[in-house]
Amino acid sequence: MIKPELLDKLIAFRQERDWEQFHSPKELAMSVSIEAAELLEWFQWKSQAQIEQHLQNAKRENLEDEIADVAIYLSYLCHDLNIDLNKVVEQKCLKNAKKYPLEKVKGRNDKYTDYT
Repeated sequence: MIKPELLDKLIAFRQERDWEQFHSPKELAMSVSIEAAELLEWFQWKSQAQIEQHLQNAKRENLEDEIADVAIYLSYLCHDLNIDLNKVVEQKCLKNAKKYPLEKVKGRNDKYTDYT
């Protein structure tokens, strides 16, 4: 995920601007959602061929910026709530392995409730 040195830069950037006052967990969670919606907008109404074309030109930078915005707000949220993102992702992977056993789900895209 975000390297500790990079997280330190993000936190310093925010502190230098005195933005912590605006970054309550609620505001950060909303910002993650807003930025994720902007990420979705990048794909909206595009065919797979158009997406692949955009990935090869200057529009790719817009996609990268939206991904970075999601990661930045999520990093702030985890930092402020003292959540180790690497740890919780690893724990979620273990839960998903139980929820989606390979022998039942390989090659399928249905929800786990459809085959339990």
